[in-house]
Amino acid sequence: MSNLIYSKAHLGSLHTAIQKYASLVKKIAHHLLGRLPPNIQVEDLIQSGMIGLLEAYRNYNENKGASFETYAGIRIRGAMLDEIRKGDWVPRSVHKNSKIIAETIRKVENKTGKDAKDREIAKELNISLDNYHQLLQDSIGAKLFGFDEVVLGADSIANNDRNPLPGPLEKIQKNDFKHHMAKCISTLHPKESLVLTLYYKEELNLKEIGEILGVSESRISQIHSQAVLKLQSKIKGYDL
Repeated sequence: MSNLIYSKAHLGSLHTAIQKYASLVKKIAHHLLGRLPPNIQVEDLIQSGMIGLLEAYRNYNENKGASFETYAGIRIRGAMLDEIRKGDWVPRSVHKNSKIIAETIRKVENKTGKDAKDREIAKELNISLDNYHQLLQDSIGAKLFGFDEVVLGADSIANNDRNPLPGPLEKIQKNDFKHHMAKCISTLHPKESLVLTLYYKEELNLKEIGEILGVSESRISQIHSQAVLKLQSKIKGYDL
């Protein structure tokens, strides 16, 4: 907080901005909370979000084209995610298992030339199908942020959170990546593609998706995790 120093001339407008956008901080906090484990408290998210709001107020440049609310929303969310990353509430074993599964999926698909199926992946891992599904269930905890972060990982997009208004070259790179991602998604099983769409684009939770597809919430969790791990295996080495 030591770097958030404002002159007396700015205190009045700062106070006004805090009053005006405090509801935006709360809205983003509650939206994120619905995708986080129960040990994450909304008060902690709001506190981090307020720091993001102060940073947005200090750094906002209207000449870059985005409205202050748009810019502030990005910084608020970024500050909340930064705080969660610092806590690292996902066990290392979960990260390790997720990487192993992604590598196994890539190995199976390179071998067969087709979309990897549950049983094929479990067989390659030399574990039962039930155990494989449990690994998928556990890995959902590591995949609760935005879609870019889910696929690329937190470290890969950390700089984008700090620089949320990219220049022309960065925009071209992002558009190229989106086309590449769309191509990868088209190779997934239709149910996996649908789950990703409903979860990340329509922002439904796992229970709601399960009700739509007529399967259990835990099964949707497994489908979601496997779809994400497949995408991770497909885009490994992509230069963003």
